[in-house]
Amino acid sequence: MCVEAVPPPSRTLTRRSVLAGAAALAGTLAAAGPAAAAGDDAAGNDAAASDRRTPGAPGRPGRLVIRGGTLLDPATGEVTENAVVVIEDGTVRATGRRGDVAVPQDVEVLDAHGRWILPGLVDAHIHLSTAAEARDAVRKGATSARSGSTSFYQDIAVRELARHSPALAPRLRAAGVFVTPNLGDTVLADPELTPLARLKDGVRAADALRRVVEVNVARGADVIKTRVNERAGLPEQDPLAQVYSREQLAEIVAAARRRGKGVLCHSYSEQGCHDAVMAGVRSLEHGVFVGERTLREMRRRGTCFTPTLTAIAGLAESSDPILAERGRAYLPVLERAVLAAHELGVPLAAGTDSSGGVVDPIGGEVELMHAAGLSALDAIRTATTGAARLLGLERTAGRLARGYAGDAILLNGDPLTDLGVLRQPVAVVRAGVLV
Repeated sequence: MCVEAVPPPSRTLTRRSVLAGAAALAGTLAAAGPAAAAGDDAAGNDAAASDRRTPGAPGRPGRLVIRGGTLLDPATGEVTENAVVVIEDGTVRATGRRGDVAVPQDVEVLDAHGRWILPGLVDAHIHLSTAAEARDAVRKGATSARSGSTSFYQDIAVRELARHSPALAPRLRAAGVFVTPNLGDTVLADPELTPLARLKDGVRAADALRRVVEVNVARGADVIKTRVNERAGLPEQDPLAQVYSREQLAEIVAAARRRGKGVLCHSYSEQGCHDAVMAGVRSLEHGVFVGERTLREMRRRGTCFTPTLTAIAGLAESSDPILAERGRAYLPVLERAVLAAHELGVPLAAGTDSSGGVVDPIGGEVELMHAAGLSALDAIRTATTGAARLLGLERTAGRLARGYAGDAILLNGDPLTDLGVLRQPVAVVRAGVLV
């Protein structure tokens, strides 16, 4: 044993401290401006038990009618002119053509005439470390998201902030800290991680890998994030160098599964992608050089592909010549991989990989999916129904239908003919509250 057999920290204590931090964040933002609040996840969200508010918590469930405009249902492709969406208690109660839907009295009305109405978008790979980043993501249309990990469990606090005051943050699936060979300062994120700092070879042995998973779960992580390759965004690293074997990845996946969690895996090389998929990861992230044999295995297993085209395209704009060349070389390869995945029937999810204080609009990722060869509607699905399914929110997010969350975006034009309108929503509704 290279790690002492010490029980992980108490779930009750850690959740209480996270909730307290989220409440403090919400209070700080409320002091700076009106804090919108509403009921969070609709029916089917496994986090509903954590949405119970304490007495005196700010806000109330959102009640709103969106009237006029053109409603797009990504699931069916159906377009409804002069539509009405009725949201009560943060949940969609009815949708349809105006005149066919009963509108409750004394409810705020959002006039959508001349606009297109879509469900709030889903960013399936984003790093949110601050309340400001979380709110920026919502304002740019990402009303639901999955964390790609944070250094000190900030994403878990952001998730609780979203439950406390939904207009301040996306509905979030938190990943906690990265399961990676070199934790660096992340060993300070929890006292139970600090013994790992003395490991000569880093977090590689089975018990060390299990320990990071166990601490993440004890802290309240919804999913587990790991890697198989080095990073593309650091010029001194080789993104094709493999850091974990298939056996090590399988150990992480098994530890996560025992606790009911899926694993997302940072990857680049074909061998790394293949090992990750064969180890049983739930989704492959980045995956620039994923090959046909791996894509076919992903289709068979239902493994999702989150290519983060935004992040790879961003490398090409770097001032560092190594990163710029890497981005220019990688982007066309990744675009071909995305199209091949789509044509084979591999599930795709949109994710920006935003981090470092800059939140890229999830609408830009949808545009890049389209540029890779997907139809406009299929590209939209990667940030709605497809991403929602990956997050386990297929009955909550991705559509504006009865029982779904009252999350919506209003657009200045028809996204089926111009996906560019997704980059700048003219209005965002989160759980029935206009953000």
